[in-house]
Order: sequence, then C-alpha cells, then structure tokens
Amino acid sequence: MASSSGHSSPWRAAATKLLLLAFASLLLLLPLASGSHETSQEDDRIHSLKGQPNDVRFAMYGGYVTVDEEAGRALYYWFQEAGSSNNGTDQATAPLVLWLNGGPGCSSVGSGALEEQGAFRVHTDGESLLLNEYAWNKVANVLFLESPAGVGFSYTNTSSDLVVGDNRTAHDSYTFLVKWFERFPQYQYRDFYIAGESYAGHYVPQLSQLVYRKNIGVKKPIINLKGFMVGNGVTDDGYDMIGMLEYWWHHGLISDETLDNGLKLCQDNSTLIKPSEQCQKVMDKATEEQGHIDVYSIYTPPCKWGTPYPLMLPPYDPCTAFYSTKYLNIPEVQTAMHANVSGIVKYPWALCSDPLYYNWTTVTPISMLPIYKELIGAGLKVWVFSGDTDTAVPLSSTRRSLAALGLPVKTSWYPWYMDPSNPTEVGGWSMEYEGLTFVTIRGAGHEVPLHRPEQALFMFKQFLLGKPMPAEKKNASVILLPSEKTPSY
Repeated sequence: MASSSGHSSPWRAAATKLLLLAFASLLLLLPLASGSHETSQEDDRIHSLKGQPNDVRFAMYGGYVTVDEEAGRALYYWFQEAGSSNNGTDQATAPLVLWLNGGPGCSSVGSGALEEQGAFRVHTDGESLLLNEYAWNKVANVLFLESPAGVGFSYTNTSSDLVVGDNRTAHDSYTFLVKWFERFPQYQYRDFYIAGESYAGHYVPQLSQLVYRKNIGVKKPIINLKGFMVGNGVTDDGYDMIGMLEYWWHHGLISDETLDNGLKLCQDNSTLIKPSEQCQKVMDKATEEQGHIDVYSIYTPPCKWGTPYPLMLPPYDPCTAFYSTKYLNIPEVQTAMHANVSGIVKYPWALCSDPLYYNWTTVTPISMLPIYKELIGAGLKVWVFSGDTDTAVPLSSTRRSLAALGLPVKTSWYPWYMDPSNPTEVGGWSMEYEGLTFVTIRGAGHEVPLHRPEQALFMFKQFLLGKPMPAEKKNASVILLPSEKTPSY
C-alpha cells in the first residue's frame, strides 16, 4: 500500500478473529509508565537524527505531552520550526500549523513528517534521511501530532482508551495544544492553523470548532486560530459514499451492477469506516472488480517490496511507508526523537493501528458540514483540497459535500497555474465560495504532498497568504502543443 495516511476505505473487511487476537495482545503490552511528561522545551530539542543531511538549518523538537494524568494518556509530537530560506521566511513571525493524518489510527509523524510535507524523506535504505525540497517548514512552523493515544509513539496506561472516537480525540488534542503552548510560550498568540487529510476530515474541523468555542469572549487568545485546511477528507458519510461509488464507476473500476447495488444499499446507515452488512458485501464485490490497484493513487503502481525504485523526489515511490516504518523502529532514532522513552511502548512502531481503527466508536453516519457552516460564519479561513486520482475519498465525494453547504459562488470553476504568465501546464482546478476555497491538484492521490510536492507547497503558500490559486493571465504567453492545435483535414 503506497499511501497509508488513513484507513478510511469501506472496502476493508470487518475485523477477523486474528485482528481481535492482535487487539487483545496489544492490551497486554500496554505500557505501565507512571507520572507525566511535563518536560521543558529544551529537554525536547532534537539535536540530530540518524543519517540526517549535514545542511539542516532549522530547529526540531520531539516529546510527550500528558493529556490525562489519571488514565496515563500521553501524545507524542514532532515539531519542525521554519528554516532559513531564500524566500524571506522569518521563523519568529511565521505562522504555526498543526498537521494531522487520519485513519482513524494513522501517524502524522510517519505519514506527514516523513512521507509528505515534512522536512525529511527517508532514503530507500530505511536508515538515512534526505531533505525535502518542498517541505512546508520553508514557510511555516509545522507541528506533527500522533493522535489519539495508541497511534505511533503515543500511548495510554488504560486498556479501555483504545476504544475511542471523535469526541475524546478532539478533547485530548485540545488539551495537548494548551499544554504545548505552555511549553513553547514564544508561539502563544502566533497565527495558528490546523490542517490534515483523510479521516482528519473529522479531526480538523472538530478540533477547530473546539478551539474556536473556547476562544469566544477571550480578547487575545493564546491559541490564535485563523483557519483550517482539509485534504481528501471524510466530510459527510452520505455524500462521500455516493461520490466514491460514482468515481469508481466513471473511472471504469466497477460494473454497472455494483454501482446500482451500492447506490441502493450503501446510502443509509453506512459510514466509510463501518459499512452496514449489506453495503460491505457490495464493497467486497467492488474490491474484487477493481483488482490489484493502489486505491489511494489509481494511476501509479502499487509497492512491490524489494523492487528498487528511484528516489521519490522526483518521481513518486510507492514504497515510502515501508522506509519510514523501518526508520522509526530503529532504537537510535527513537532515542534521538525522545520517543518511546525507557521502552514505554512495548510493541513495534506502526504507521497505522488496526485495533484503533476496528474499535472506533464513531460508527453512525455523521456530517462535518454543520461545523463548516459555523466556522465559516465565524470568519475563519477555510480551504479544502483534493488530489484527483484518489479513490478512498475522491474528488467527486468532496464536490458533493461542498455543494451541499449551499454557499454562494464567488469564482466559478477554473484551471490554476503555478506560473500564470507562462501557463504551460495546469496544476489543477479551483473555485471560490463565499467563505471557502476549493482546490484540486491534478495527478495527485490521497496524500497530495507525497504525489505532487511542488504543487502542494505552492497551494499551502497561497492558503497562508489568503490568495486564490492563480488563473491564466489574459496576456499570457501560451505555447500550444501539437495536440492542442486546431487540426487541419
């Protein structure tokens, strides 16, 4: 599986006896740590990492924040400050961005920090790092959080904590933020954004809503939330399900019969992570018809472990998840990152947690659209983006969900370009609603910064600046390719 940012795929079968046994085994291995992790900022500084390049010009921190003393829940973070660059970014004034991957149950450290927009990518040897030319810490200070407890290095001493849902995840993440800002007071009052992808389509708006409501009546809030951004995010179970079936059919992945059955059986009482029994049968049939494809990026090859691939920047390497998993399980790396302190986590680090996924308690159809309406009405900056080759949470699902908001359209659908004065290649498409900007990234899968890193960084800059994606200038110099010229007969 090339893309592991989230499990949010209804074709996954129900938990097997093996998974239940694995869950029981995991409970037996829960750490028995005591006390809290209220260390100082300097204690969390990461001085160097195994195999890192020599020219690292930014500070890093990593460590734990206890979010529930009684239960013994602690969340792990990796913070990458904005680095010195030629674009004039000043770390002392650059915004702070919290990045969350989805699942539910997947790691923002493994996926976000080491596969997508983080400062590093892991070499194919799984033991050394390369600088990411398109890292988001070129323009912002980026905080990666493993949430909820049980994901990655984050842990709990209470076995029942591994049966969790959206609500506690949001409240634990908020507690994390409050304590993190106490540990890093220089970021108090700084412009702050929350971003994420996949099932973070729930995490991001829910946490944003919680921060916004806690800030009501506060003249100068410490957590100075300015907006949020969601990519290929689970938004509304009904619209997501219909859009997903339509995408599969329009791209020739499923039969007419499977589409019809899905539209009949999967719209009521089914969620993307917990389909009804009847809907699950349709999903199983769809999986059979799709064959061996990467459902997170349908036009790229799936990973064949052991096959040498060129380094991913450029081209895309479908095995990145294996490299990051190997790297984060190296004891020397964990020590340097202040992770798994004293062997607190007694099981191997994994990109995603099956026990968390299969025991997720948010199982009824749910929509984030009311939260969108509330936060748009509050004046927060809201952007949604979508890689257009993803089948897990495809473009068609997101378009249906956003249309249901009923927002007035400011700017109709148009192609955007990174260089609008010389528009040689479309970067994607965009439209602006009153209070929300929607962007697609052409040729990107579920993890947009992994598949199209340059375009993703460009979009991120536009988001922070509050500027729309650039349209072709009227006086642009356009070079027509032979296939674009008017044919003569």
